Amino acid sequence: MQKYELNLLLSGPYDDSNTILEIHPGAGGTEAQDWGSMLLRMYQRWADQNGYSVEVADYLAGDEAGLKSVTLLIKGTNAYGMLRGEKGVHRLVRISPFDSASRRHTSFASVDVMPELNKDIDVDLRWDDIKMEVFRSSGAGGQHINKTSSAVRLIHIPTGLVTSSQAERSQFQNKETAYNMLKAKLYQKEQEEQERKEAEIRGVQLDTAFGSQIRSYVFHPYTMVKDHRTNYETGNGQAVMDGDLNPFIYAYLQWQLSQKNPD
Repeated sequence: MQKYELNLLLSGPYDDSNTILEIHPGAGGTEAQDWGSMLLRMYQRWADQNGYSVEVADYLAGDEAGLKSVTLLIKGTNAYGMLRGEKGVHRLVRISPFDSASRRHTSFASVDVMPELNKDIDVDLRWDDIKMEVFRSSGAGGQHINKTSSAVRLIHIPTGLVTSSQAERSQFQNKETAYNMLKAKLYQKEQEEQERKEAEIRGVQLDTAFGSQIRSYVFHPYTMVKDHRTNYETGNGQAVMDGDLNPFIYAYLQWQLSQKNPD
């Protein structure tokens, strides 16, 4: 895609920002948690291939394999603009490596994407409304156990929103990171509520991205990855899992532009 065309597609107010990306496996235990780790690898590979840096801000390992949740800070120009279309539910169909009977399983994971807000953005977030918890940090998979309680979890009492950070060495740095992520979550929640209200006034039924299945990754009985919004699909599922997401990203950006300008 030509650079000038990409600039036209990435014209949102926060498209040029860094992004916060969270992965939360759905119900299904080890199978779903393994799917979460596959998505983590996919986004890390995509970021590496496209010149973005990735920091794991928070990681909760799965019971046997995979992960229960992960929060990434992906930094670089247009990180949010490129990845905002990844928000939603991702569905995997495959023969489970954890099933001794080799049966086909369907797993789900939700991906949430938020812009990292700069200090100029005004969000009503007061420390009086925040409960802070500290705990010992550990790296992905449990290595690098920290003997001090430097990791921080923040709970926004009025909304129940939660953020955690354990990537930094000091409690102060983790507190600041978690606060900035909470600020981004609260801003996103306010924006989504405003969009819903506007849609109600117009009489339009909005799909909530968090609850809608946006893409299927099928590896049995055939191989296909398909985006259900744009209908873009490919038979090369392994390339997608290795980070080849740009065709899906560009198709989404062009589709979204067409929704705004139907003519």
